[in-house]
Amino acid sequence: MRGAKSAKWVAIAGVVALGATACGGGGEAGSDDMNKGSADPKGIVTAQLSEPQNPLQPANAKESQGSRVLRTVFATLVDYEPGTGKLQYINAESVEPNKDSSVWTVKLKKGWKFHDGTPVTAQSYIDSWNWSANVKNNQTNSSWFQDIKGYEDVHPEKGDPKADKMSGLKAVDETTFTISLNGPVSYFSYKLGYDVWAPLPESFFKDPKAAGEKPIGNGPYKFVSWDHNKLIKVRKNADYKGPNAAKNGGIDFKNYTTADAAYSDLRSDNLDWIEQVPTTALTNYKQDLGKRAIDEEYSSIQTIVPAFYGKQFKDIDPKVIQGLSMAINREQITKTVLHNSRTPADSFVARGVIGYKAGAAGDIVKFDPKKAKALIKEGGGVPGNKLSIQYNADQDHKPWVDAVCNSIKQATGVECVGASKPTFQADLNARDKKQVKSFYRSGWVLDYPVNSNFMRDLYGTTAAGNTSGYSNKEFDELAAKADKAPTLEETVKLYQEAEQLLVKDMPGIPLWFYKVNSGQSTNVFGKIPYGQDGDPIFTDIQVKKK
Repeated sequence: MRGAKSAKWVAIAGVVALGATACGGGGEAGSDDMNKGSADPKGIVTAQLSEPQNPLQPANAKESQGSRVLRTVFATLVDYEPGTGKLQYINAESVEPNKDSSVWTVKLKKGWKFHDGTPVTAQSYIDSWNWSANVKNNQTNSSWFQDIKGYEDVHPEKGDPKADKMSGLKAVDETTFTISLNGPVSYFSYKLGYDVWAPLPESFFKDPKAAGEKPIGNGPYKFVSWDHNKLIKVRKNADYKGPNAAKNGGIDFKNYTTADAAYSDLRSDNLDWIEQVPTTALTNYKQDLGKRAIDEEYSSIQTIVPAFYGKQFKDIDPKVIQGLSMAINREQITKTVLHNSRTPADSFVARGVIGYKAGAAGDIVKFDPKKAKALIKEGGGVPGNKLSIQYNADQDHKPWVDAVCNSIKQATGVECVGASKPTFQADLNARDKKQVKSFYRSGWVLDYPVNSNFMRDLYGTTAAGNTSGYSNKEFDELAAKADKAPTLEETVKLYQEAEQLLVKDMPGIPLWFYKVNSGQSTNVFGKIPYGQDGDPIFTDIQVKKK
């Protein structure tokens, strides 16, 4: 997703602006130095990272940390233009549908090679997708291939696969292949920018586990090393043929266990970029950093999600969750605790995404203690009259979790506490293992700029992003109908109808839209450009000559 390339779980406490470059905030501290000197094309950028949840395999990153690294090492067929969402061809020469968008023909740019020197071919994509979809390989994002004919043969609901290849993938020649879908999907080309669709070299299949520790990709950077929980290094691929070649010599992704530690290193110029300014510094970071401060929206949303598989919410009346939603004073929390660094959510879909509709969530996101109490009572009450919100403690979530809990308690009398996990990895593992006892914090950033990504890919019964156990046959049927619509416009409209089912059913409680509240060191030359997914466009960052 760069411009806006990878929808995924977000680790950070808050972050949504839609321009191609960041908007500076605050005073003039450090501003005289931003463009002094000259850029070093061999300079190494240092960036904050938490430990990826899984091995670095393209279909095995459902979270922002692993995805961030994968996007530097692998290139996909397409990407999205920052600020507009317009498709850009990267490894593809073209991606064209047939008349009803049920069969897509991909032509690759010639001359591309993997980092081991082997060619990138049509078969490289076909083999990658077949392996990634196969249920035996346990890839967290395997459901992304379910549109392709034959997916159910390699990934049955129960038992062993009947085949090792999806029938819908056919190589025409070395640089051309076709994708036959189970039915029309008008926006399928948009999906192809996500990490899951990257190609894999032949060497991967000899030892996938080893390849996950030291990936060989086709992207703008070559992987160098992974010192777990400490540092991941990638370096510029001088032979890269894509339009997004690196303007720096490489990136050192440094692991931090707290936002405060990362911010301290940024201010000391020991780190060039941080994910998120800690809550403790939100009131003064613009003064501290001057024009080096970042304050802009991107297309992402934060919600809290009930664990529907657990005893507490297994058969809950949606009115209870609607009531809890109306017990949260979003305006007050975003203004006071979060210092205007977020915008209260009025939809299940992030702003800047095709199909976002202002006010779509209606009254259920408006603070109304009286109505909140009434709805909870009508729905039979919160089981045990107590709930918890799981979150990762390696980012600064505790202040707002406490504020949300206090708001719920004061408005309704329902007890609420935070339930911290030490790292984002531990938080995600608990979700995947269905160990969440009550609610969990969910942050989702776009994979592609269409509203389906914030609905089908999060709330569809078989979606990889659905870790809550939520299932609604009516929603699944309407999503399938939307996917089969003949035009993108009709698809978007049907998903807007589907959003009203979510308002009624409450598979999650929308809280606020994220912003990038970040900063850069004095080592960076000029302003760091950002994509619609809130991440820097790492290939465009330049550091100063020393």
